Amino acid sequence: MADLKLTDEEQEQLNKIKKLSAHIIKLASDSIVVNMRFLDVAVSALTGEPRMGMGGAATDGSKIYYDPVWLLKRYEREPAFAMRMYLHMLFHCIFYHSYQYGKLDTAIWDLAADLAVENTILELGIHGTAMKKDDRLREAVRNLKDYMNGKGSEEEYARQVSWNQTGSSTAKKKKKVPFTAEHIYRYLLKKPLKPDEMKELISLSHVDEHLTWNVKEEMTIGQEQFQRISERIKADLKSFSKDKTKSESLDANLGEATKERYDYSDILRRFTCLSEDISVNDEEFDYIYYTYGLSTYGNMPLVEPLEYKDVKKVKEFVIAIDTSASCRGPLVQAFLKKTYSILKQSESFFHKVNVHIIQCDMEVQSDTKITCDEDFDVFLASGKLRGFGSTDFRPVFDYVDEQIAMGEFENLKGLIYFTDGYGIYPDRMPAYDTIFVFLNEDDKKPEVPVWAMEVVLDEPEIEAFEEKEKEDEH
Repeated sequence: MADLKLTDEEQEQLNKIKKLSAHIIKLASDSIVVNMRFLDVAVSALTGEPRMGMGGAATDGSKIYYDPVWLLKRYEREPAFAMRMYLHMLFHCIFYHSYQYGKLDTAIWDLAADLAVENTILELGIHGTAMKKDDRLREAVRNLKDYMNGKGSEEEYARQVSWNQTGSSTAKKKKKVPFTAEHIYRYLLKKPLKPDEMKELISLSHVDEHLTWNVKEEMTIGQEQFQRISERIKADLKSFSKDKTKSESLDANLGEATKERYDYSDILRRFTCLSEDISVNDEEFDYIYYTYGLSTYGNMPLVEPLEYKDVKKVKEFVIAIDTSASCRGPLVQAFLKKTYSILKQSESFFHKVNVHIIQCDMEVQSDTKITCDEDFDVFLASGKLRGFGSTDFRPVFDYVDEQIAMGEFENLKGLIYFTDGYGIYPDRMPAYDTIFVFLNEDDKKPEVPVWAMEVVLDEPEIEAFEEKEKEDEH
């Protein structure tokens, strides 16, 4: 279909619309920088591009696309919309909402990302961003936060602190769930909203279209630059901590965006030892000689396949559990199940193993030896968490060194320490690899020694381990 030719008057009118809308976009970006100095680099990373007939706005991490006519109409009804729209899309980029879009339930992720961004804007309370819908939005967000934190639910609290716990100290209540897109998404997956509730939240939080979020070619440049920008904003925020720009949700969402992503299965491959395994070694078998022998001498091959091969298998390792009050029963159980299931998969596990599960707070409380799957199942069914005092990591390492000296371990390759991170670390490097698996991101915890690997898993990730196990069983 051929493009309609505009008259000179229509073209002049269109140019005025584009110029005025561009001025509004520039005014919104300038206002953001004036009110939030730490966002200057992020704002400069986005450029506006008008798209007539689009009927909305969208971003791909490098440009903000907007319909000039649509923007002018919205601006006329509510002048604060322009700055709110710009800031909304900017936070989507900073919080890394668009770069994992194709792996998720897009309808739920769209809502979760919009809610996280809108809540952050409400908390910041920046001049020029307030809109008529905000009171209704605050109430809806407050209700959702209450649901996510199980407010008033004694049954939920009892579930969180259970798993045959023993000890003199009582377990602490669950920490407040951060209102980030990731946490909102996981909650809505487990507890789907009614259609009318979903519709209401979408109407209150929807600002932009997420049209470009699943287009990899368009997202590459934006992804790379906003990785660096998010890290810088997180660092800059420390300088503005006494400013009005302080926001709990901003910190939480930046933490999600900037945290390192790990494949826990890959990390555990470090805990291997080379050993001889009785099985056919196809890699060192020559089929030419084998078939030549059969054809020449009947049933006599010239070469037989080797009946052993060197493989990397897990034989000995230690799982240490910090039994301080913050490491609750269900999380420990789910973490143990995940770790053990990864290590025993396929050919990465010996039939006979020597796994020690050590519980420790200020001192070693128990040591359970696992030699087979049955031992592990019994431990999960009847084991008890012991201790719940303050944390000192050193007794575990001293205890393991003593066990090595006594001959309990022949070739211990690694120790995995599941903890909240608050404790006293050993001064010297052990003779085996060590991974500290931390419960949730926390900048205030002590620094990990340079000889240890650090992995951060949040509570929903660990809880998802157990859900996956249940799905596999069914």
